[in-house]
Amino acid sequence: MSDFVKEVEGRIAAVAGNKGLNDSAAQFMRESIASQYSYNFFWLGRPIIQYPQDMVAMQELVWAVKPDLIIETGIAHGGSLILSASMLALLEMCEAAEKGEVVDPNRPKRKVLGIDIDIRAHNRAAIEAHPMAPRIEMIQGSSIAPEIMDQVRKVASGYSRILACLDSNHTHDHVLSELELYAPLTSVGSYCVVFDTVVEDLPKELAGNRPWGPGDNPKTAVFEYLKTHPEFEIDKSTENKLLITVAPDGFLKRVR
Repeated sequence: MSDFVKEVEGRIAAVAGNKGLNDSAAQFMRESIASQYSYNFFWLGRPIIQYPQDMVAMQELVWAVKPDLIIETGIAHGGSLILSASMLALLEMCEAAEKGEVVDPNRPKRKVLGIDIDIRAHNRAAIEAHPMAPRIEMIQGSSIAPEIMDQVRKVASGYSRILACLDSNHTHDHVLSELELYAPLTSVGSYCVVFDTVVEDLPKELAGNRPWGPGDNPKTAVFEYLKTHPEFEIDKSTENKLLITVAPDGFLKRVR
């Protein structure tokens, strides 16, 4: 198995120099975003609005980090919350199996915390009715509002290993504020994943009438944040592995 892992690492390292492969991936991203490709997928019955490649990446990160708490800004239909909750459930099942124990699904040890400025009633009802609901807590309000952060910090204080995902308002200023607030909650060895950094690499017209676009987006916020936060590094191996991702330069690993 160690030989196989080394082979995988070698292939991933070679991707950066493969111009044809990278150009093809970039073309696919442009065409697929224009056709709203990411809106076609579900996770355990809920729309997730993510690329399958990023879903696989999150599975790998969750398995590697084994977080006690996953914090997500941006809820929409709740598919991402369900994905995270199901990954945490599998972690607990695997750990319990190793110990010869049984997991009580109504008393989970791990949790997903979702924050959104507008949790629509039908989405909240569907999430709360889902089998993964016992693992999910939701807070309605701006992800950068002081009173909301007070609630987030209170929840986070009960957990020791935290992974964060930022996927709400995609303007530079908002994401930079989220990074200042949520990245410090991320545990050493874990990740703060910033979604939709791909906006910086796409034609302006693909942003439509939204307030973000090239020069004002999550990637510009990431680069600004990293200027003064050496405790985080961009995990290029994840991006090179995926090729197709909405989070290029957005997989931030806390290294110290």
